[in-house]
Parts: sequence; structure tokens; C-alpha cells
Amino acid sequence: MSAVTRLVTHVELDESATDARRLSVDARLEAVLEDGRSLVLLDDRGWSSSGPPEALSQIPVEDIELDARTVVGPDEPYDGTTYAQMAADHWNHLARVLQRQGVPVEGRELERLPHDVVLGERLRAWTRDR
Repeated sequence: MSAVTRLVTHVELDESATDARRLSVDARLEAVLEDGRSLVLLDDRGWSSSGPPEALSQIPVEDIELDARTVVGPDEPYDGTTYAQMAADHWNHLARVLQRQGVPVEGRELERLPHDVVLGERLRAWTRDR
């Protein structure tokens, strides 16, 4: 079986929820394998930013990329858990998703992989049109 070489978060503009005062983005995390295949790990993430139109027009692409990595990454600790515990649970969950698809991997391996962010066509256009 092919090994995981990197993680990619694909982000796209949610036009149904975006207007002059609100930016909404959908995010999907995938694992890229040595053989070129991509397997979906998370497809239910995203975020919104709101404010005056002039403030939204100032959001740098780098901030979008940082937000993308954050929304697909470990959650913040709660109810007495530590960040380390939350991170371990997150990466182990993602490893189990891949294991169910026949990819032998451990959570700590996934945590160390390069993580790219790819902006979708509509989101790239939105960043250019501001």
C-alpha cells in the first residue's frame, strides 16, 4: 500500500454565504499518497469572517491559509484536556480514517507531514478582485 506523503487542505468560497460584509469558506482535508491518489480525511469544515467591506478586502491570502490549517487541525482543549491530548486524539482519528481505507499510518506520522493549502478557483478570484 502507498504511504502518505503530505496533507492538503482545499478551500473554496461559499458563495451562498458570502456577501460584501461576510466571507465564508469551505475546507476539505485530504491525504496525498505516494501513488498520487488523494483520500478525504475531513470534508465538513469551514469558517466565516464578517465586518466592514473594507476590512474583508484586506484579508491576506496568508491569513486564509493559516485559518484553513487551523479549522482542519486539532481543536482547542476543553474540560480539563490539554492541547497535547487534543492533538493526539485528532491525529489518531485521522490515522484511523486512513486505516479504514487500507492505508497503514500512525497519528504521529500524519502530524509531521507537510501541509499545503490550495485555494479553489472562486476563492482565488475573490482574492484577486478585491
